[in-house]
Amino acid sequence: MQALHTAATGMAAQELNVQVISNNIANLRTTGFKKQTAAFEDLIYEHVRRVGAQASDQGTILPVGVDIGGGVKTVGTPRSMTQGTLSQTGNDLDLAISGEGFFKILMPDGTFQYTRDGTFQMDNQGRVVTAGGNPVQPTITIPNNASGITVNEQGQVTVTLPGSSTNTVLGQIGVTRFINKAGLQPVGSNQFIETTSSGTPQDGIANSEGYGKITQGSLEQANVDVVSEMSDLIAAQRAYEMNAKVISAADQMMQSTTALFR
Repeated sequence: MQALHTAATGMAAQELNVQVISNNIANLRTTGFKKQTAAFEDLIYEHVRRVGAQASDQGTILPVGVDIGGGVKTVGTPRSMTQGTLSQTGNDLDLAISGEGFFKILMPDGTFQYTRDGTFQMDNQGRVVTAGGNPVQPTITIPNNASGITVNEQGQVTVTLPGSSTNTVLGQIGVTRFINKAGLQPVGSNQFIETTSSGTPQDGIANSEGYGKITQGSLEQANVDVVSEMSDLIAAQRAYEMNAKVISAADQMMQSTTALFR
């Protein structure tokens, strides 16, 4: 019975849906996390009677057809890149981007990755790095005798050095944009890499045209709405249960049909 296979595709789809939702909820407190949703589409149809076909010798046309669907399949798990709320931390090297853009990170193999997680630290060389020890671009090195680290909305980093009455500019943390930021590929550690779908990276200056501003002493929270996720989780569970009931009903119908012909 075709209904068994159709309902099975529905159960598989909702199982994946629950997996996506559970990942969103698990990352509720992950800095800079962007939630995902599961997207589905119907499978190919069996056209028993095609709409618009001739229905009689007199030339009458079928106003409707008989189309039997084959179920559902997953077409993607698009990521929502909406802005998360900013949470103040007071730490000098905690940075958040309000608006468009990502922090650019240099990896050990010479490639670049991109992140909205501005939880930065200093390594043993004084460089501003991620939690994984990879330097933010352009590389900023803070002298060990420096104090009063300040990062303005354009990403310019200044410090106060001993014996100096003025601030010393160390460099400027850049911001990178993409034409299609939803096309970035997640690689874990709150980071993404460019893809053909995302387009090439466009490096720029924060708080300039088309680029978001940098806020020091704050971090961007995940854009996950826990109430919405719980509602979606309940809906997915109900859909899974209904597909399971379809399988049970189809099985009972098959057993009854078999019994009639014994």
